Amino acid sequence: MPEVMKSGEPCLALIVDDEESIRKTLADVFEDEGWQSVTAENGKVGLQLYSRRQPDLVLLDVWMPGMDGIETLQKMRQVNPTTPIVIMSGHGTIETAVRATKLGAFDYLEKPLSLDKLIPLLDHARQIRLQLDEKSRHSSVPDMIGNSPLISQIKRQINMVAPRNAWILITGENGTGKEVVARHIHEKSSRASKPFVAVNCAAIPEELIESELFGHTKGAFTNAISQKKGKFELAHQGTLFLDEIGDMSLRTQAKILRILQEQAFERVGSTETLTVDVRVIAATNKDLKEQIKTGQFREDLYYRLNVVPFHLPPLRERGDDIFDLAQHFLTKMAHELGEKQKILSPEAQKAMREYPWPGNIRELKNLLERACIMSDAEVIEADFLRDLLGSSEKTGDPLSQEFLAASTLKQAKTDFERAYILGKLEENQWNITKTADAIGLERSNLHRKMKLYGIEPKGKG
Repeated sequence: MPEVMKSGEPCLALIVDDEESIRKTLADVFEDEGWQSVTAENGKVGLQLYSRRQPDLVLLDVWMPGMDGIETLQKMRQVNPTTPIVIMSGHGTIETAVRATKLGAFDYLEKPLSLDKLIPLLDHARQIRLQLDEKSRHSSVPDMIGNSPLISQIKRQINMVAPRNAWILITGENGTGKEVVARHIHEKSSRASKPFVAVNCAAIPEELIESELFGHTKGAFTNAISQKKGKFELAHQGTLFLDEIGDMSLRTQAKILRILQEQAFERVGSTETLTVDVRVIAATNKDLKEQIKTGQFREDLYYRLNVVPFHLPPLRERGDDIFDLAQHFLTKMAHELGEKQKILSPEAQKAMREYPWPGNIRELKNLLERACIMSDAEVIEADFLRDLLGSSEKTGDPLSQEFLAASTLKQAKTDFERAYILGKLEENQWNITKTADAIGLERSNLHRKMKLYGIEPKGKG
């Protein structure tokens, strides 16, 4: 009977060896010890299985035709640097063992393998699995779902870049997961135990952004009733994530550039210079090179931030990742709602593949959440999904093409609020009192907003 871990799944081993007899013998040993196993006859197949199955332990032969064990080890380490990989060899030398260890091998075993040495390794790998599971349960960082070539390359890039302190610029459309990537970089870095501080530069009014970033002293301006630390100070020794950096004013950009150059700043209203140790990760959905041409973004700041560029692909280019993400969201929602998990019909899957997903992962999640809430059926059909997408556009889903096409964030917020109020008025048969209660506004405030947006009352309420 397999030994089930706290995560609910038995440990999985990957055995990579060009000799079938060795693969079969090791698979039998793993089964006896309560493990599951998958096998590969060469390094290329082993690397594919490693990326797709994410095993808890790898036994990897050195001498194989084509991609040998050392090269396979290097490539596996780029995909995931934490999995224990044990190198095996029947022609072992001290030099090979030392090289494998330097490249990140967990251990080195000589053939023929000894059970006395192998079994303790399995126990050790189990403990590593438990520790990783425990860390995962307490981590607030969302999983990076998907194994398409594009997203697999992003994962490899994260593993290579995270241990270094280089500044990073992440670009991509809205909803592609830029903050998720930033958080994974932080979690895999030496700063993981220190703060990760996120700032949405587009959401902070221009007159307040300096206070938010650099802090202020008591009395620095009206309503500054006490001293406040800014985001840079709060992120000391950790990571500061500057989202929507392309929406910053040129004045604020100049101040950011100075901090990046000197790692020093003054709070608003103070002449005292403070020094910080912060890793900056910036993100934007804008074309910063185009903004440089039009004078909206500083060229020197762009090159200061863009030490390591990441570009996140839109969901429509990620192939079967759409279904991996859908499965993830449906599983999570079933657990949260305490209901049986819904499944997508083949026609629904086809419709999802054909849809362009202008709101990317965020839009997919919202759509499936609506589907789970609004349908009692176990199977989600294509027509139902199309109806939900159609109703989203009519009632003002903030991820619809209409709002994504807004010229500014302020315009998008205005368009959304007007459409939201209209939708709620329709739901409540234009009863002003009921609508105000439903959306948590005073009746007078709702009247004021309706007047602002040119919404004429219908009937009485």
